[in-house]
Amino acid sequence: MPIDWIMGLIGGLMIGLGGAIYLLINGRIMGASGILGGLVDGSGKANGRERLAFVAGVFVVPTVIFLLTGPIDTHVTTNITVLIAAGLLVGVGTRLANGCTSGHGVCGISRFNLRGIVATVFYILAGGLTVVFFRHLLGVI
Repeated sequence: MPIDWIMGLIGGLMIGLGGAIYLLINGRIMGASGILGGLVDGSGKANGRERLAFVAGVFVVPTVIFLLTGPIDTHVTTNITVLIAAGLLVGVGTRLANGCTSGHGVCGISRFNLRGIVATVFYILAGGLTVVFFRHLLGVI
């Protein structure tokens, strides 16, 4: 099995396990955009330390994995303009959808939540159309 598939499987298992633990311990859905959004707009002051710990983990765990395994080729573009535009578009999309792929895709689908399933279908469609447009038609990425 190619290493890309193994790393993807391990990453998916870690996200799923993290979502399950977060739900069991806190009784809330692990939606990364909601956790981060609560820190940014101040609505998450009541559990701010918990939110900060989650965000810190998002940065610390990949750093530790990088130190243990070395660099992994992600095939991400080096075009900084494209990366910034993609980040901004993802941020706007998560606000419009009232959640992100961790909340809707991982936690929503696993609970058979219709809103999560519909949002995930649209995320995947939008991602596919974006790749076709920007890679195959414009040749930007």
